[in-house]
Amino acid sequence: MPRTVTVGLDGSPESRAAAEWAAREAGLLGLPLKLVHVREPAPEPVAQVPLLDAGAFRHRGATGAPPARGPERVAREAAEGIRLRHPGLDVTTEQPAGRPSEVLARAAGDAELLVLGSRGLGGLGGFLVGSVGLSVVAHAERPVVLVRAAEQAPDEHEADPAGVPSAGTPFRPVVLGLDIEDPHEELIGFAFAAARRRGTSLRVVHGWNPPASSVHALSTVPGLCQSLALRESARLTEVLRPWRRKFADVEAAEESSYGTVAGHLVDASREASLVVVGRRIRRSPLGAHIGPVAHAVLHHAAAPVAVVPHA
Repeated sequence: MPRTVTVGLDGSPESRAAAEWAAREAGLLGLPLKLVHVREPAPEPVAQVPLLDAGAFRHRGATGAPPARGPERVAREAAEGIRLRHPGLDVTTEQPAGRPSEVLARAAGDAELLVLGSRGLGGLGGFLVGSVGLSVVAHAERPVVLVRAAEQAPDEHEADPAGVPSAGTPFRPVVLGLDIEDPHEELIGFAFAAARRRGTSLRVVHGWNPPASSVHALSTVPGLCQSLALRESARLTEVLRPWRRKFADVEAAEESSYGTVAGHLVDASREASLVVVGRRIRRSPLGAHIGPVAHAVLHHAAAPVAVVPHA
């Protein structure tokens, strides 16, 4: 059974932007698109209150907010619109019941990737990632992409990070955050493949800090900082060498910079179509541990963010 590109849908502008992004991605991958609208039962005491409209509480969207329309109608209208804008794309819908974070994490297991919407922070840029999104990212064992609703429609001649105005709009580069101390094939391969199918370049960003024993020496030993920078750059080149051969058609630029990689990735996201970061898989059902770099990028990046789990 082929995998799908799956979207968590609740009728909000954020989830609609996620669905549009996912539709374009499904077209690039040649996979079906599945829209999942989760119906969340109300807490039992609330459902038993006779003076309240229990139906409004029994069916909540993936963000936990009661939708203005029923889940069947939300999913049907979204699917119809996507079919019109993406002719030939196989689009299906599901309305499972349960807690959104648990249902969506399970849905990710059968998907090539799961796509969720995140609220924009207005003029500050970046994402507002709710508890559902963080929980899904932390527990899904397939890549999860967070997409922000566009604050305004870009010019039709400009690249569009979310893919909303036109499926023919060209893509900006893909940005990969890479830890060369612990590089993972799943993460690097995902980023190179994403750049290839977009027909764009890959920008690999690595951040480094000197060993604790060398911090004081940086200001007293001439040329030490430059020497460390050259060493880190050479290590990054070596890590990427086999991937450049495997994806010879992808132009890859390397950036090895002093400092925390999260800040460099947030800066790079302003000119990116997608930012790719990794997350170590943890089997514990408790907590939403995604790592400091992924957490910072999810909250502050100006482009969609793909979180790729790895062992």
